[in-house]
Amino acid sequence: MMQAANSNATAEAGTTSDFVTVFVGDTMFGLAINRVHDVFIPAGVTPVPLSPPEIVGLLNLRGRVVTALCLRRRLGLPPAEGEGSKMAIGLEQGGETFALVVDGVGEVLKLGADTHEAVPINLDSRWRELALGVHRLDGRLLVILDVDSLLAFGAGRLGANAA
Repeated sequence: MMQAANSNATAEAGTTSDFVTVFVGDTMFGLAINRVHDVFIPAGVTPVPLSPPEIVGLLNLRGRVVTALCLRRRLGLPPAEGEGSKMAIGLEQGGETFALVVDGVGEVLKLGADTHEAVPINLDSRWRELALGVHRLDGRLLVILDVDSLLAFGAGRLGANAA
């Protein structure tokens, strides 16, 4: 009986997840690699009148019309001081493609359950609803974003905020 419990604990400890790291300012976020389809530099973004503030506009990605979403705005952060070069992450949600505009893209990290923690209670409330948890990595915090929540914006969210 004890041996079975130990093997389950070992199996859980050995479980890893892969995340693409992205940056907004100095803050590092993680996106589950199975949700990421492209990494590219957004070009030719067409603004959309009356869209939610986090929508940058529409762009063409290999012949598909893609909605570009600014992670900085979605997280309620102030605009970047310099407009520098931005990167975008292609994500799929409900049969549609989205471009998540970020300040930079890092590397792919393979992380185990040993560094994972629940969303901290002191994390900004705007971020808490978009996070699945955090990983503590050598003095840095990697906030794992929930792609489904991140892309849930517009009419449904505005209605919830109005209540």
